[in-house]
Amino acid sequence: MPRTPTLITMVLLSVSLTGWLLVVGRALLLPFIIALLVWYLINALAAGVNGIPLIGRHLPRTITLPAALALIFGASVVVVDVVTANLTDLARDAPVYQARLERLFDSYSTRFGLKDPIELADLMPAGGLNRLIAAGANAITTIAGSASLVFIYVLFLLLEQSTFDRKLARAFTSKGRADFAFQVRGRITEALRHYLGIKTGVSVLTGMLTSALLTVLGLPYAALFGFIAFLLNYIPTIGSLTAVIFPSLLALVYFDTLTPFLIISLGLGTIQFLIGNLLEPRLMGNSLNLSGLVIMLSLSFWGAIWGVTGMVLCVPLTVMVLIICAQFEASRPIAVLLSADGEVGAPITVADGTE
Repeated sequence: MPRTPTLITMVLLSVSLTGWLLVVGRALLLPFIIALLVWYLINALAAGVNGIPLIGRHLPRTITLPAALALIFGASVVVVDVVTANLTDLARDAPVYQARLERLFDSYSTRFGLKDPIELADLMPAGGLNRLIAAGANAITTIAGSASLVFIYVLFLLLEQSTFDRKLARAFTSKGRADFAFQVRGRITEALRHYLGIKTGVSVLTGMLTSALLTVLGLPYAALFGFIAFLLNYIPTIGSLTAVIFPSLLALVYFDTLTPFLIISLGLGTIQFLIGNLLEPRLMGNSLNLSGLVIMLSLSFWGAIWGVTGMVLCVPLTVMVLIICAQFEASRPIAVLLSADGEVGAPITVADGTE
C-alpha cells in the first residue's frame, strides 16, 4: 500500500481516537485542565506580587504562592455562594417574569395588529425558562462539586512544581532534547500567562462594571449577571453578546417602561465594546497570533466536546497546539494555517542541532 494513503489513514484514526478519548474522559480531564489553568493564574499572581517595587522583591515564594492560592479560592467560594443565592431567587421568581413576558407579547401583538399573536411558546418550549435556570443551577453545582478535586490537583501541582524541571530533564536521553522541551514549555508558559493574566483582569473589570450598572439601575440579580459577564468574557465573540442579552431581557419584563431596558442594553453594549475592542486588544497585542476563523472553529470544536467549559478553554488549548506544531517540520504547515498572519517564528534550536 502506498505510503501517503497509509499516513492519511493513520492520522485520521489518531484524530478520531483522540476525539473519542476527550469525550469519554471528560469527567477526568476537565478538573485537571482547570486545575492547570488555576495553577498558571496562581503563579502569575505570585510573580506579579514579587514584581511590586520595594516590597515584592523581599517576599519569598513560600509566602506569595500560598497567599495567591488563598485569594483565588477564597474569591471563588464567595462568588459561587452569591451566584447560587441569586439563581435560587431567580428560579423562585421565574413564573412572575414569564407571565410579564407573555403580557408584553400580547400588548405588542395588539398594538401592531398581528393576526397571529406572538406567544412565549413560539420562542421557547413550555417550561423552557425553568429548564434554562435549572441548567444554570446545575452548572454551578457541578463547578462547586468539582472544586474540591480542582483544589487538590492545584495543591499537588504547587507542592511538586519545584521538581518539575529535574523530572523533565531526566525524562530525555540527551541534554539537547531536554533543552528543546524546556524552551517549548517556556514559550507555552509565557503565552498562557500573558493571555490568562490579561483576560482574567479584563473579565473581572467587565463583571464589576456590569454588576455596578445593574445595581445603580435597580435590576435584581446584579451579582449573578456580573458573574455571567465575567465568565462569558473568556468565550470569544459570542460571549460578550450573550452577556448583554440576558440582563436586557430581564429589564424588558422587570420595568414598566422601555427606558431602563434601553439604558441597560446600550450601557452594557458600550462596556463590552470599549473593553473588548479597545482596551483588551491594546493590552493583548498580537501575542497570540491566532486567526479569527480558527478561533471560531476552535470555539465550535471544543464547545461540542466539552460544552461551555470547552468554549472557555478553546483559545489556550489552540495556542498550545500552534506553539507545539510550529516546532516540527512535519506539523509546521498546521501552525501556519492556525496563525493570523502566517508568521509563527523560527523553530526552536538547541546547541546540538536537535529540533
